[in-house]
Amino acid sequence: MKNYVCEVCGYVYDPKVGDVENGIEAGTSFENLPEDWTCPPCGMGKDAFSEEN
Repeated sequence: MKNYVCEVCGYVYDPKVGDVENGIEAGTSFENLPEDWTCPPCGMGKDAFSEEN
């Protein structure tokens, strides 16, 4: 599973960690995040993220 980075604030979504504070379990790939999931620090949507190189 690949990490994705928010192009606005630099937050990295790591699927191995998930987003437990917002109900996303560890092991959840970026593609399987709910469509209404937002970046924890800045609130941007999934469309603000790109695959980390």
